[in-house]
Amino acid sequence: MSTNSYTWVRRLAMGLLPLCLFVLMPFKGSAQCGTENTAFQSGEFLSYDLYFNWKFVWVKVGTASMSTVQSNYKGQKAFRSSLITRGNSQLDNVFVMRDTLLCYTDLELSPLYFRKGAREGERYYVDELWYSYPNSNCHLRMHRIDADGEVHWKDAEYKDCIYDMMSIFLRARNFDAATLKVGENIPMPISDARRLTNSWLKYTGKTTIKMKNSNEKYRCLVFSFIEREDGQNHELIRFYITDDKNHMPVRLDMFLSFGSAKAYLSGYKGLRNAMESKEK
Repeated sequence: MSTNSYTWVRRLAMGLLPLCLFVLMPFKGSAQCGTENTAFQSGEFLSYDLYFNWKFVWVKVGTASMSTVQSNYKGQKAFRSSLITRGNSQLDNVFVMRDTLLCYTDLELSPLYFRKGAREGERYYVDELWYSYPNSNCHLRMHRIDADGEVHWKDAEYKDCIYDMMSIFLRARNFDAATLKVGENIPMPISDARRLTNSWLKYTGKTTIKMKNSNEKYRCLVFSFIEREDGQNHELIRFYITDDKNHMPVRLDMFLSFGSAKAYLSGYKGLRNAMESKEK
């Protein structure tokens, strides 16, 4: 497998993991990391088709799905959310992709636990995070099993709230879009079992988009996920989320050094609010 092929599939997986790393309102000063949930309910299920631009042709290479249910974590009521990405048989001939993410949050959406198990090519690795909140700080217990089987444990504590790829999705869906200004940057303190990312979101305005896999159209808010690396800013992903109370991602564009990939909403059920952004 070529380095380029590995890179695009890995970023495709990373881009879908946060299916909506779109808006984290800045949080300072204490570790009350939750918020009132008005965007989703137990029983919601979202599905996506994944495409890659191969020699100027968009080719379907897999699917992704995300589900959220009310559950229990160490004796307290919690939301349990999972995200699964799977390459199809056509992609398997080039690169095997099997990623599964899981998170628990309390009912106010404060993170409690996160796990990612990823098979990407011949590599398999696991990331885990356990959250606690001593003295109004956010403490992370981090565990990683590398592809070579080496095990790493690490602890870190922060004055600000820290999120993972899944819990930030749940919290971010409850922002007030009316308070955002075009061009505004929103810090995104996201961690895996290795490090915090130096990244943020930029709100770029509103648009209407048509799905590739259907004739459906949605009015959307648009955000760019930007990462700073080697002294330069790079737009990695562009998100299109519904301009209604669901704030559901309907399309993601991923920008790669050798091409581009996209994810399109293919189905949904169990929404909490009416799909008011869908045009008839």
